[in-house]
Amino acid sequence: MKLSFDCDRGSATKAAFGLILLSVDETIESEFRPLFDQEGVSLLHARIESASEVTSEKLMQMKARLTHTAALLPGTRPLDVIAYACTSGATVIGSDQVASAIQATHPGARVTDPARAVVAALAHLGVSRIAIVSPYVEEVSDALCRLLEENGITPLSVGSFGQAEEAVVARISLQSVEEAICEVGKDPEIEAVFASCTNLRTMPVIEACEKRLSKPVISSNLALAWHMMHLADLPTADRGPGRLFAT
Repeated sequence: MKLSFDCDRGSATKAAFGLILLSVDETIESEFRPLFDQEGVSLLHARIESASEVTSEKLMQMKARLTHTAALLPGTRPLDVIAYACTSGATVIGSDQVASAIQATHPGARVTDPARAVVAALAHLGVSRIAIVSPYVEEVSDALCRLLEENGITPLSVGSFGQAEEAVVARISLQSVEEAICEVGKDPEIEAVFASCTNLRTMPVIEACEKRLSKPVISSNLALAWHMMHLADLPTADRGPGRLFAT
């Protein structure tokens, strides 16, 4: 028996997103899931091969894999926004280079990454004097600070867990993350705190940190999700935790 059927626009009636995440990332999917669980919104994943150790040299190796990985995302319906979910990778490779590599296979998609997203998020919040919590080794943390400074953002305080192993980063406790954010952000001169790395768990403690500090707290995953929705012209109010999604 041959069954008849009709076709519609599929599940992505409002927006279709692509997410390129690292093969070693254990965090971003669970943190993104509740934010993008919206009727008419689809979030499609592809994983890019990445090293278990975070160094500038190993991060740069992903540049050559970006176009191939982006091509693994479905192309039957144009994607509205594609995000490369690696803060340190985007910092080392460069956001413009990331966008060019992805748009080679998805020319109509807007492209973002955590480095680009955090700059946009801080501008949206109207702050520029920040503290940073980083899990990275010094060379990667320093590169992130330079990138932010080039975009008019001043890191007044930087605290690092000093880790190069992604498996360790994904297992840093939420209590440790909360205490680190509140420690680096306690100076009254600091206007906001940025917790860097998509593999660092942050979403459950964003609002607790903001309450303790009385200032905005954003993370790589928070900023990236917000910027993806913003680029797709989706409402962001109350879609996620913290002041970024409240403004």
